[in-house]
Amino acid sequence: MFKLKPSVLTLALAAAGLPLAMLHSAAFAAEPQQSEPTQAAEASEKETDNQAKLNPDDVERIEVTGYRRSLIDSLNAKRFGDTVSEQLSADDLGALPDVSMADALTRLPGISAVRTGGQAAEINIRGMSGGFVFSTLNGREQVSTSGSRSIEFDQYPSELINSAAVYKSPKASLIEGGLAGTVELATASPLAADKDQNVTLNARGMYNDRASEVYGAEEFGHRLSFSYQGKFLDETLGVALGYARLEQPSVATQFIGLAYSDNKDVDGLADDTNGPEANPANEYISEGFEMQHLGGLEVRNGYMGAIEWAPVSNFKLKADAFLSRFDSEAFARGFRVKLGGPTTAVANPVLDGNSVIGGTFNRTSQSYTRVELVNDDNQDFDQVNSFGVNADWQITDRLNVAADVSYSSAKSDFRNGLLWSNVAVDANADKPLFDENVSISYLLNGLDLPDLGFNQADAFSDINRVMVSKYGIYPYENEDEVKAYRLDFKYDLDSDWLSSVEFGVRWSDRTYSNDRSVFEYGNDGGFSSTEPPLRLTQDMVTVVDWSGDFSYFPSYLAIDLDKALNAWFPDGIPQPVQTWGNADGVLDPMGYTTNYSWSVLQSGEVYEKVLASYLMFNIDTEIGGLPLTGNIGLRVVDTDQSATMLQNVGGDPAQGAQYIVDENGIVNDLYAPTVVGVTYTDYLPSMNLSLKLTDDSQLRFAAAKVMSRPPINRLAGDVSASVNDDGEINGSSTNNPFLMPFYATQYDLSYEYYFEEGALVAALFYKDIDSFIDTVAIADFDFRGHGFNVPDYIVDPDSGEQKATTNGTYTTAVNNTEGGYIRGLELAYTQVFASLPSPFDGLGVNTSYSYTDSEVQKLTSLGGDSVPQTLEGLSKHVANLTLFYGYEGFETRISARYRSSFVSEQVAINSQVVNYDAETVIDYQASYQINDNLGVLFQVNNLTDEPTKSYFGTEAKTGTLQYFGRQFFLGVTYAM
Repeated sequence: MFKLKPSVLTLALAAAGLPLAMLHSAAFAAEPQQSEPTQAAEASEKETDNQAKLNPDDVERIEVTGYRRSLIDSLNAKRFGDTVSEQLSADDLGALPDVSMADALTRLPGISAVRTGGQAAEINIRGMSGGFVFSTLNGREQVSTSGSRSIEFDQYPSELINSAAVYKSPKASLIEGGLAGTVELATASPLAADKDQNVTLNARGMYNDRASEVYGAEEFGHRLSFSYQGKFLDETLGVALGYARLEQPSVATQFIGLAYSDNKDVDGLADDTNGPEANPANEYISEGFEMQHLGGLEVRNGYMGAIEWAPVSNFKLKADAFLSRFDSEAFARGFRVKLGGPTTAVANPVLDGNSVIGGTFNRTSQSYTRVELVNDDNQDFDQVNSFGVNADWQITDRLNVAADVSYSSAKSDFRNGLLWSNVAVDANADKPLFDENVSISYLLNGLDLPDLGFNQADAFSDINRVMVSKYGIYPYENEDEVKAYRLDFKYDLDSDWLSSVEFGVRWSDRTYSNDRSVFEYGNDGGFSSTEPPLRLTQDMVTVVDWSGDFSYFPSYLAIDLDKALNAWFPDGIPQPVQTWGNADGVLDPMGYTTNYSWSVLQSGEVYEKVLASYLMFNIDTEIGGLPLTGNIGLRVVDTDQSATMLQNVGGDPAQGAQYIVDENGIVNDLYAPTVVGVTYTDYLPSMNLSLKLTDDSQLRFAAAKVMSRPPINRLAGDVSASVNDDGEINGSSTNNPFLMPFYATQYDLSYEYYFEEGALVAALFYKDIDSFIDTVAIADFDFRGHGFNVPDYIVDPDSGEQKATTNGTYTTAVNNTEGGYIRGLELAYTQVFASLPSPFDGLGVNTSYSYTDSEVQKLTSLGGDSVPQTLEGLSKHVANLTLFYGYEGFETRISARYRSSFVSEQVAINSQVVNYDAETVIDYQASYQINDNLGVLFQVNNLTDEPTKSYFGTEAKTGTLQYFGRQFFLGVTYAM
């Protein structure tokens, strides 16, 4: 049977004095009981012989440390892995310099990130958004605070992660769910550490150079981390502990355009038929736009712990825990401009196609044209917990059994608080009047800031004109948890074709819940007589001026939220509740005049139970004299998904109507509580083959059927169904408990060439995706067959006779039949130029490029005319370049990551899926190791202050222009 020869990189590590056990940990990335990290390969006799032959007198000793060592570890893990993957390794716990794992992962080929608040948060793999990415920690499924299945990688401190892998091709033993790919994060394995005792301390100060432009923003922050790994009792007991704290300012200055949801005939052209279907003579008008200063503070505390016990050579027990607490408090201050819809008066319109991108908008007696001063207060409290116990038992020389029990939970409490102010004729009048003399002039300039003019500009910073008119708070709480149990077997075979067979089973039980609530007071469109506006005093406000490129924007009043609310509600600030309000079916609204039924109907639970089993054969043979390794297998997955819902049955007890009581004690008798869902079985075959062409090159091929389940919040049951007077049943739902997974058939082909101190990799990939989620109207929908409580007949109000009900239309989210391909190529090149004469032998480069193309397109009408958009998350071009240099304890590197234009979600008043412009983000880092224990570091993130820019379909219709500033870090590292 063929045995792998040691790579040049492996020999370099051995020459550096690293023990053989450490080599296998680096080269093969892993503990056998953790089935998701790259599996360890057994050491061959030939490899052992080669290691023994290495003699310090004959071989030049190579000191491999820092970034260079991380690259070597990563290349070896990729080289000897049994799937198409990308690997990321830290030379020591706490050594990755990135703020979060999202930043770290974007250095890998084909991986890009979507920035939120200037920080990488969601990652995209091969042109597919985070919703198609499955993530595990130590081989265990992770739930998310995002309300979907995509974990927020900025909640995972890089200081607590030892390695990461991105599996672009699956194997049967991997947990299903990654249509784009699977990201595996791994924390420390203390018994695998190269030292008996290891302590690392990091402390870094932080500064944001745009914070001074934003009144009330924090300029300074810090990062602190501590880690410890120790081995005891003759290396049979290992302990790892880690703590990481991040306290960073959140800063942005932004302009946001809003969707083109209104229309009006502004050009007056005869025979104009290019407008909306209902009004073809009209042109599209934007809702308006926002100009805001954002500031605040983000605080993340991460904790990691592991204990590993190996009392005998063939048994190991490990328990580990990971916790993250990420709290942010942020404000958004400035203006929200409402252009006024079809009843506003428009002069001198400027058009892009059939959409208005400029003009003068004057308020009329029928329009709502106005400029609101906003002082928003957002708070987000997130928790992530992950616990697991794993036992690995080598029962015989051939049979290995691993058992794993895990629990992952996430909780998010997002409190969106809004304080609106409007301009009064005279704020000091006994009965202040809303100033209706409003004129707004603007002209969008594409991806540059717009031209603006307001007739009320002087009033925006005048305490005698501005009054607080409305306060609203809209909490959104998510909780998500999964309990999982798995049992895996591996049996080594005595075969010329197969090295082993693996099989196992996994059971998981996941519950997701969301709760909405609300409190509102006042009126944002004017002044309420029953809930009158608040007159501001001088101690409540500060006049804020814009600076830099935004300096021509008018000044405004920043309002002290606590002082304003305490003055407005002297008896105590009311708290939000989940309530019906004045909804249909309410027996007594208890003073409410607004329908808040959405807060009840959009709250509920989703249940998901999954039983998966797999069978996989590991291949180790020769074809034409060339070594062939890999695996072929099948994963079978049974899924039972369901969701709670309140179904409107018109108060009919026979259909299950009950008294539904809200948190205020308001009773509604229209609805019947129920649980509906669907079960299904999936068969997911996979194959991974690696053909070793020479000692230094190999060809990989992979094929598989893959799946991603819908975002778990899209399975929530916010359905409504009713019967009209003709007996026809109709219903609607934003989400759908019956949504099926996304499926794709995928193929990978790659060539890998490894040379001394580097590698060259070229890969092709192709995915054929079956369907995506769309909102459609389904005619003649079988309501009863899908679990709806609907009557068999109604009573005709005129004749009193019974009339049988008939199926009508159900409008909901569905899996459409419009799939398509995603295809592309990836190139990666890494080299350390060690052959150069000193001091240039520390130079190196790590670079990659990927091209991705897809026939999948969706139409967007957010910019008015329907135009095609690419698949969300797809950039045709993604490139990464890192140049690095090391010499006698000094290391420096500069990294650039580029992605071409792509489609993703932008959050304004509502979520908007928009086109994002290309961006290049550059980071720089320098460090010096003063002695064996102490080092210093300087780092700059977003060196060029790269903004985020987006648009609606065409660049002329501005979406977002957002500037975040540069982040500077200066700190020390102490290790012993």
